[in-house]
Amino acid sequence: MDAIQVMNLTFSYDGQNDVIKDVSFSIPKGSYTTIIGHNGSGKSTIAKLLIGLLPAKSGEIRILGKTLNEESVYELRNHVGIVFQNPDNQFIGSTVADDIAFGLENHCVPQEEMQAIIESSAKKVGMMEYLDSEPTKLSGGQKQRVAIAGILAIEPEIILFDESTSMLDPQGKASINAQIKQLHTQKDRTILSITHDMEEVAQSDFVIVLKDGEVAMTGSPMEIFAHAKEMEEMKLDIPFALKFSKELIKEKITDQPVCTLEEVVKQLCQLKSTT
Repeated sequence: MDAIQVMNLTFSYDGQNDVIKDVSFSIPKGSYTTIIGHNGSGKSTIAKLLIGLLPAKSGEIRILGKTLNEESVYELRNHVGIVFQNPDNQFIGSTVADDIAFGLENHCVPQEEMQAIIESSAKKVGMMEYLDSEPTKLSGGQKQRVAIAGILAIEPEIILFDESTSMLDPQGKASINAQIKQLHTQKDRTILSITHDMEEVAQSDFVIVLKDGEVAMTGSPMEIFAHAKEMEEMKLDIPFALKFSKELIKEKITDQPVCTLEEVVKQLCQLKSTT
């Protein structure tokens, strides 16, 4: 079963100019999908539509087989967690523990069960020692980890990341990307990440490319990155690892392109072991 189905979705902010134009795609349950596109392509609008923050002009969205509408939106939000772009806009509690507890309270989790869930969620993202800390004193990466912990506490089947690394430094980005990858490998969780970060795109299963509110391309990361000219026209880059990999092929050091640094290192280690 697909976790998310989008069928002929159209949306307009002013009722006249469509910013999402007859978009259709499916996201398989348990997959890690990234959505990319230039600024203004409609990525964040799609995110808001998927969680019912915006009403579609036409078309249909199904979450876990159920149509998203005014009657079902609150029920379906129990199955979808979202981590937003700006970590400072996500905090409710005065401490990290209070913030994680907020979602549990909304889901009517008994008070006596909360502490164990809070500690378990914080531990999964490496934030156990910060449970009594004020969120305002955390780094950007730590704030996003707390936001992820809050999502994990309510155990949604689908987690949506809306450009959640775009305001972080390179170290923070790498940390959150590793966290997202780890979340995907746990249980049967579906990850959908809207991103500008091509290093993250490289580690996903499937990529949807948006251009001017329409689906321009879909495929695996390597299939998408193979369209270098089209990517450049849309002002989208390819990962550094793939550029480096292509240089290794030019120098006849390797013969197979790869798009993550882990794969490049693996190739070079295998090469060393055979020489």
